[in-house]
Amino acid sequence: MKLESWNERRIDALVQLWNQEIGSHFPMRKELFKQNSFEDENICEKASAIAIDEENHVVGFVVAKRYQEKKEAGMSKEIGWIQVLLVAENRRNQGIGSLLLANAETHLKAAGVKQILLGRDPWHYFPGIPMELAEAKSWFEQKGYQNSGIEHDMIRKYHNDDVAAVPKITGIECQVLKLEDKDSFLDFLHRCFPGRWEYEAIHYFQKGGTGREFAILKKGQQIIGFCRMNDENAPFVAQNVYWAPLFQAELGGVGPLGVDANERGKGYGLAVVEAGIGFLRERGVSRIVIDWTGLTAFYNKLGYTVWKSYAGYSKNL
Repeated sequence: MKLESWNERRIDALVQLWNQEIGSHFPMRKELFKQNSFEDENICEKASAIAIDEENHVVGFVVAKRYQEKKEAGMSKEIGWIQVLLVAENRRNQGIGSLLLANAETHLKAAGVKQILLGRDPWHYFPGIPMELAEAKSWFEQKGYQNSGIEHDMIRKYHNDDVAAVPKITGIECQVLKLEDKDSFLDFLHRCFPGRWEYEAIHYFQKGGTGREFAILKKGQQIIGFCRMNDENAPFVAQNVYWAPLFQAELGGVGPLGVDANERGKGYGLAVVEAGIGFLRERGVSRIVIDWTGLTAFYNKLGYTVWKSYAGYSKNL
């Protein structure tokens, strides 16, 4: 067995291994894998590797990242991420996973990373270890990773007679973001939500986004709230529709959402989510996912229930 550098020539075998091992819960598409595990410029090439057996078959891999982009979007360069570490079931307990992890940790540390998170990376698949993978949790704990809490994906199936209308609020306009409002929207995010949400919105427009994936609240000419909303026509595969192949009908997604701190406590958070859902329902989407949230009681109000759960983990180097 040997480690090979991270390279896209192996993408078909990598996707095949993923689907063989966890595809029944998280079906991987080549398009998604390429987007998240090859095209992200934050991939740490030295820390990422492919395990190859004596017959030149892929038996495991690790994708590791650290923030390397020039744009300042509130992302720490001292945080590293293990996006995914996977070993074929029939090759486990042979030290392959340990070798992949040690390689990732060594090179991330050499690059200045002081803390590693499991998942949660830019262009991530998971906000932690999926609860379906109990063995992975105990394995990482043995490697010194600490549990940092639980996150959830939530879901709701809408029927034709379910009412999910865009709310009407006096003095507030709920609308789909227009491209001409791009700069004021990015300014709003930079002011109110610097970091991951601003980062994701910058990339959204760079990849050809027109605004149709954001519901916004406007007070006069001022944007005071937003909610992301995804369907199959989004310019790239977005987080809350990653696992759409599990369903025959189109899957939609809402979130993240945020409201200007000066406008909170007025019900606008719930309203902007209802707007996102309403716009998706107008587009004919009947099953909607909310990904990576701990706000289960908030979304229960809208009829959403927990679908998938993840345990967050981190390790200080």
